[in-house]
Amino acid sequence: MSIYISGSLAYDRIMNFPGKFSDHILPDKIHNLNVCFLIDRLDEKRGGTAGNIAYNLALMDEKSIILSSVGKDFDRYEQVLMSLGLSFEGINRCDNMFTAGAYITTDQGDNQITGFNPGAMSVPCGYGFPHATPEADVAIVSPGNLDDMIALPALYREKGIRYIFDPGQQITALTGEKMLEAIHGSHMLVTNDYELELIMKATGRSKAELLEHTGYIITTLGENGSRIDNGAPVMVPAVKATRVLDPTGAGDAYRAGILKGLVDGLDVLGAARLGATCASFCVEEYGTQEHVFTAEAFKARHEGAFGA
Repeated sequence: MSIYISGSLAYDRIMNFPGKFSDHILPDKIHNLNVCFLIDRLDEKRGGTAGNIAYNLALMDEKSIILSSVGKDFDRYEQVLMSLGLSFEGINRCDNMFTAGAYITTDQGDNQITGFNPGAMSVPCGYGFPHATPEADVAIVSPGNLDDMIALPALYREKGIRYIFDPGQQITALTGEKMLEAIHGSHMLVTNDYELELIMKATGRSKAELLEHTGYIITTLGENGSRIDNGAPVMVPAVKATRVLDPTGAGDAYRAGILKGLVDGLDVLGAARLGATCASFCVEEYGTQEHVFTAEAFKARHEGAFGA
C-alpha cells in the first residue's frame, strides 16, 4: 500500500518589518516605486503542500511517497524528511535550480508583501509508479506543478487508484476544462468554500453537477469545521485547539487526516473527523511543520471531540 502526495516542496522565508509599508510608499509616486524595507527578523520554515501533508502523515505513522521537484538548496529540508523515514524515490532533483520559495514580509499592521519563486516546482516530477497496487493505494493531487496536476489524475484513473483532487492556490492557473477533467473520476474534491466558488465559476458547473464527476465534495470552513456533500450535507465540527497561533497549514493537516482515515478503512465521515483533529494541532504553532503530537495525545483529543 502506498500514499502518493503530489504538490509543492518549498521554503517559506518570513520577514518582519518594524513599521508600516504605508509610511514609506508615496501614493503620487506609485508609478515609479523604489523602496527598501529594513527587516528586523528572518525565519525560514519548511512548507509546500506536499511537504506539509507528508509531515502530518508521518506524525500519524504513515510513510507517504512525495511526488515533487526540488532544487540545489534542498539539503536542509531533506534532512528533516529523512529523520521522518520518508522515501525520496518520487522527488526529482534539479541541480541547476533553487527549491520553490515564498518570501513574505509583514509589517506592524499585518500587511504582507510576498514574492514567490517557483524554481524547481516548474519541472514535473516524472515519477514512474514502479510498484503501484491500485486496490490498496490512495493519492492526493495538491497544488504544485501544473503539468503534474493535469497528468496525474488521468494516470490515477487509468491505474484505478483512488485520488483526491485539491487544486487550491493553482485554481486560477487551470482552465475550467482542465479542472473538470481532473475532477472527473476523483474519489473526492477537497477545497475551502472560496475555492469551491472559483471552481464552480471556472467550470460553469453547480455543486450538484460537480458531484456527477466526483464521489464527494469536502469543503473546509475554518473555525466552522467542514462539510461533506454527497446527497444530504454532513457537517464536521472543528476540533478545539489548546491555543490558536497560526492557521497556516491547517488545511494540509486536515487533508493528511483524511488520507490516514482512507488507508485505515474508515468511511468519509470518519476520515474527515481525523482531519479535523489533525488540523487542531497544526494551528497551535507558528509554521506548517512545527507542531508535534503523540498517538496518545491524538487519541485523547479525538475521542474528546467525537467519542470513542
